[in-house]
Amino acid sequence: MELIKELQILDLTNKYVIFVKDDEDSACLNETENFKIRKLRSSPYPIWEQYLLPKAVSEEGIDILHCTSNTAPIFINIPLIVTIHDIIYLESLNFNGSAYQNFGNLYRKIVVPFCISKSKVIITVSNFERSRIIEHTKINEAKIITVYNAKNNSFKVIEDKILLDKVRRTYLLPEKFILFFGNTAPKKNTKRVLEAYAQYSLSSSEILPLVITDCKESYIRSILRDINQLEVMNNIHVRDYIGFNDLPSVYNLAFIFLYPSLRESFGLPIIESMACGTPVITSNTSSMPEVAGDAAILINPENKDDIALAIERITIDSQKHERMTSAGLQRAGIFDWNSTAREVLKIYHLHQPPRLN
Repeated sequence: MELIKELQILDLTNKYVIFVKDDEDSACLNETENFKIRKLRSSPYPIWEQYLLPKAVSEEGIDILHCTSNTAPIFINIPLIVTIHDIIYLESLNFNGSAYQNFGNLYRKIVVPFCISKSKVIITVSNFERSRIIEHTKINEAKIITVYNAKNNSFKVIEDKILLDKVRRTYLLPEKFILFFGNTAPKKNTKRVLEAYAQYSLSSSEILPLVITDCKESYIRSILRDINQLEVMNNIHVRDYIGFNDLPSVYNLAFIFLYPSLRESFGLPIIESMACGTPVITSNTSSMPEVAGDAAILINPENKDDIALAIERITIDSQKHERMTSAGLQRAGIFDWNSTAREVLKIYHLHQPPRLN
């Protein structure tokens, strides 16, 4: 969506047709003189992508098709560009997720190899993921290009204290806290974060509360019970969901943002937090060092001691906290949608048929 909005500003020459499902999300975009929105009836995604989309592409006389969400129609006879955000489902396929997640991963595992072979260009979101795609698919290296993701402009330092206080009251947030997006997915590393937080709680003289989102309290309690640290629950605040509009304020209110994931193709929350002036602790694996640069504390996500020590370092050293805030703001400024859209537009120009000039 952000890419399309930026392209609407940058490209006033070529004509675009944006194919969307006819649901509430389609209202996020507006037509302009050279950007048409074509709504296709809401259907199960494989039917929408493999049947309805090719039919509509043919009806519209499209010259080049860019699919931005990992997959594309298998039977398409025009130049194809596909953005592949990650290939975790090709590295190892398990069925530990929900039925919806399992089906989605299986669908991608089947379709993505066809997309890669048919595409003129594959776009991916980090050099790390580019290397993984090359390794697992044996794609010609010249065919795959890294174009970084970017942050929404709403992620910024917020000076409006009334707004921040309102959000704090809405979610019953402590005055000073550590923020972590919990998740039952193993790669999000929730259990080790809780182990590290328990260790930090034992060694620190000033214990900051931990706010965990996107998790059920019963799940957190079960982990703490398993590691014999149930008393730590007294300092943990579990919040089921934070709306997108409130998320920048929550980042602003946090003292530290924890993102010790085991595997990410990009790690957008890293730059979202930095853009809001909140120091980040993240992993020294996969794409995260590439995204964070030297503006975050990089830890071994499989070492609870490493995570606990990083939390301690920021909480006791106010000057380090200030330096990380400044470095994070500078780093986040690199990742903007205007730059991303310009890179994508270059790819379009390079591969579009001559008659699109």
